[in-house]
Amino acid sequence: MKLYFNVGYIVKAGENLQLVIREEGTAAHIHTMFCAENGLWKCEVDYFSRSISYQYRVVNEKGSVLRDEFVQHHLNFPHNYKEFIIFDEWNNKNFPENYLNNKILYNKLHDFTPEKSTILKKHTHLFRLEAPIYNKDWRIVLFGSTASLGHWDYNRVVPLYQTDFGLWEASVEIPENEIIEFKYCIYDIKQNRVIDVETGENRSTVANPLPDVLQIVSNHYFRFKGYQMYHDAGVAVPVFSLRSEEGFGVGEFSDLKKLADWTKETNLGIIQILPINDTTANYSWTDSYPYAAVSVYALHPQYISLEKLDFSLPKELVKEYEADKEALNALELIDYEKMIESKWKYLKAVFHAEKDKIYKDRNFKKFIKDNEYWLVPYSAFCVLRDKYKTPNFNEWKTHKKYIAGKIAQFFTTKSKDYDLSMLHAWVQYQLHVQLKDAVDYTHNLGVSLKGDLPIGIYRYSVEAWTEPELFGMDFQAGAPPDQFTELGQNWEFPTYNWEAMKADDYRWWKNRFKALEQYFDAMRIDHILGFFRIWRMPITAVQGILGYFYPAVPIVPDEFKAWQIPFTFDRYCKPFINNEILWKYFAADSGKALVFMDRNEDGTYSFKKEFDTQRKLVDFFKKNPHGPLEEKLVSLCANVLFLPEERNGQTVYHPRFNVYNTESYQYLPEPEQKSIYDLYHDYFFRRQDRLWYEKAMEKLPVILNATKMLICGEDLGMVPACVPVVMDELAIIALKVQRMPAENIPFYDPRYASYMNVVTASSHDSSTLRQWWKEDPALTQRYFNQQLVQYGKAPSELTPGLAEIIMKQHLYNESMLAIFPIQEFLATDIALTNPKMDNERINNPAVFPHYWRYRMHIGLEDLKNQKVFNQKIAHWIKDSGRS
Repeated sequence: MKLYFNVGYIVKAGENLQLVIREEGTAAHIHTMFCAENGLWKCEVDYFSRSISYQYRVVNEKGSVLRDEFVQHHLNFPHNYKEFIIFDEWNNKNFPENYLNNKILYNKLHDFTPEKSTILKKHTHLFRLEAPIYNKDWRIVLFGSTASLGHWDYNRVVPLYQTDFGLWEASVEIPENEIIEFKYCIYDIKQNRVIDVETGENRSTVANPLPDVLQIVSNHYFRFKGYQMYHDAGVAVPVFSLRSEEGFGVGEFSDLKKLADWTKETNLGIIQILPINDTTANYSWTDSYPYAAVSVYALHPQYISLEKLDFSLPKELVKEYEADKEALNALELIDYEKMIESKWKYLKAVFHAEKDKIYKDRNFKKFIKDNEYWLVPYSAFCVLRDKYKTPNFNEWKTHKKYIAGKIAQFFTTKSKDYDLSMLHAWVQYQLHVQLKDAVDYTHNLGVSLKGDLPIGIYRYSVEAWTEPELFGMDFQAGAPPDQFTELGQNWEFPTYNWEAMKADDYRWWKNRFKALEQYFDAMRIDHILGFFRIWRMPITAVQGILGYFYPAVPIVPDEFKAWQIPFTFDRYCKPFINNEILWKYFAADSGKALVFMDRNEDGTYSFKKEFDTQRKLVDFFKKNPHGPLEEKLVSLCANVLFLPEERNGQTVYHPRFNVYNTESYQYLPEPEQKSIYDLYHDYFFRRQDRLWYEKAMEKLPVILNATKMLICGEDLGMVPACVPVVMDELAIIALKVQRMPAENIPFYDPRYASYMNVVTASSHDSSTLRQWWKEDPALTQRYFNQQLVQYGKAPSELTPGLAEIIMKQHLYNESMLAIFPIQEFLATDIALTNPKMDNERINNPAVFPHYWRYRMHIGLEDLKNQKVFNQKIAHWIKDSGRS
């Protein structure tokens, strides 16, 4: 079988195109293409299979890959032809057929059945177009300049058949020997007519006078107009925040079904939740933090419904259970410790009472077999964590180092830990069954689920224990200072060893996305900047301010000379402390502070060796409290100009964030200050962008092509210029929060949002709209007059009418998605607002650790019965074109 490939692509001098054919289980076949005329590249291939997957790429003179197509081409060949001429287009990830061809599409069209396209021997051309369409009444047709294509007559269009999701095909005989111009159209089967023609110039192809050769015109991207694209609206609420009569003081997976009912009734199409993985480290309220999972696969036991287990509670516990349930459900906020302690009490009781039946359950056995790669180490981890009263495997008496063979023994009947291991496995099975049931129910309503992927892993997690080589265990990840956190954030997570992950083609990430795809149609990637670079701190630091970007192009020693900076390690990299600084920090308590310091010959001071890092000080203060002195001494440790890093046997340097605000900087001569200031700006705003672009493009295409979920990136904070470029190339939906504009403006205006955006008024990390309204009256007044275009003085409280205006500004625009926290919906109705406004805040990033305990003050059953309110929301969604 002969294949003649043609693709138009303009390259620079010295660059060439290659065709890469990929067959499962074999190495890629690489074919060099030659450039004919007008940027048309050609290649002839002998091929022996009736289906093919391939992609094009650009290489330089040395054969190094410069650019890859991010999305593969797939073609099927009919049996009645042996030669095919293929006219292709470069397949970009950010073509709508690629980013719209996702699980949300499958969910909306779950009753789709493929059609057959008949290809006859007399046919000369096969037109093939990828165009996902969300309206079930629409079809794709084409017409063109020749008589065989209707002579541009709307009544003589050629119908295409949807042979797969978003894939349309039609074969025709075009006897005319001339250049063929054509366009695709949308045909409404209810109106029985063409309702729109794609925008842009006419498409074209050439005649095919060769007998027994089929010309495949492989097009990408139906040129949709904005209103023809998929638009949706949704509600964001953590599962733990859901309140229902069946709950147990916390939201459960089964509550998602009731939320989906409300979502459907209000014309909303998406439910967005926070991470749902198990965070059980020590059974205290600090485990309420959903971004510190002990396993990236295991689900959190707090979400299990005790009433929906495969087996009933022992009769003697029913009364006690009902009393616990009533007490916990009556609380305004989650009592995490009481709730999780009680759930485990009843789970253990059911398991031990029904153990013999559970062990014989075929479905449970299959679940263990299908998931043993993560379930066995997770269950063993839980047993050892509980046995030694800590998730820190470095402190365990046994199994500090993970050895797969020894851990597998936990699941043998002879093991004394067999029952406990099976308990944790069974709880995971029940969680999976309950979540899958809720997901299937939600999907049957046409509602999609959007999950949340934490950027980091917990330092004492199953993954850190089983595969420590994939992580930078000697470092901590966090975020630089921003408008919410003056000292930055230290999440205490290890960083990623991206080189190790790259070595096995990002297997760890692919498996993680595969697991999430069982439940979710879309995914929010928390802190997507972590795929470009991470804010990294040494293990000796406590505050995020002592971090630096990694990877980064650092400052090497010779650069200090080039910038005329008289660098010395002690002056630049150690805390600068003199008498004035001592008095500023400690005033009359300076004498107490000097206990931790030595006096230098020049009259300055240095921390004693046993106190010369933030971590040493904090560890000391845990055993020896020193009151207000503690925080000031820890902060003084950050009074440095540069942070050293050991790299390949050489010490390199990174400027401390906001170096020009340090006391150390203030005591430098003015010329020295200017040189450091200039070097700081070169480091942060000039030299890193290319590196970060390359690092993101190295890993993100591989990872994202492993999933069919729609991907959104949380791109807030200090965003480098390369981030929007990469997100656009890879069709990652960007997040726009009105109060956190990326540009130097007071507020982001959602009315100007582009299609590849998800807009929202608040996030789980921010205060609610009602809280924010009262935080800064001057800012609120400016927002009231400028953004909401209201006259006069702003009211002291956010009124339902104003909340409605804010919601509508986010709904009526071009953005693909508009998703709002449940609190903001409730703020539009005076009867539904929570009288205790501060109870509605989910997280405060400035407070770590924070207690995540928000619960809706109204039950889902009551919310569904709010007919007038629900009809109001439904009208907004439909009227804004998002239903």
